[in-house]
Amino acid sequence: MRTGSEPVTARSALRLRFWLSVWGFLWSAAGTAAFSLTGHPGWAAAFGALLVIVAIDLSMIVHHLHQGPHYQPGRDVPPYEPVHGQNRPRPRPPAGPHRA
Repeated sequence: MRTGSEPVTARSALRLRFWLSVWGFLWSAAGTAAFSLTGHPGWAAAFGALLVIVAIDLSMIVHHLHQGPHYQPGRDVPPYEPVHGQNRPRPRPPAGPHRA
């Protein structure tokens, strides 16, 4: 059900992001090693930079996972209740004949 408060109550799939980051970490580490061993320093540097970025992202994801159910709720945690009474659209005046 769409409530209109999705940006406020949105949650990230941290477990999926964790495994995708692990996959990216493994590939960027393998690319760095492979290009270093074959004598391509430019590509090795590019994969090394990517490895650093993926490692930072992976550490942030692990940090959020360790913060508990506020950031990564399980099936037993219900969704946040939308904020009521704020950001409601103003009622439009009824359409009628225009007076001059």
